[in-house]
Amino acid sequence: MTSETTSAADASQEQARSATATTTDAPAFGWSSYAERVNGRFAMVGFVAVVMVEVLSGDTFLSWAGLLP
Repeated sequence: MTSETTSAADASQEQARSATATTTDAPAFGWSSYAERVNGRFAMVGFVAVVMVEVLSGDTFLSWAGLLP
């Protein structure tokens, strides 16, 4: 192998290694940046779900859930 081929292979391995993880933070309990990121993502999914319920049912979420008459 030539040095050019070796450097191209090393570059592709480094790119594959860096593309596999979105964060270097390790999961931890408590107020960590990882926990806050995951919490924010779940909150966004929940908000979109509530909006979809309101759009598809034509009613407010609280009425749809039976919490308001």
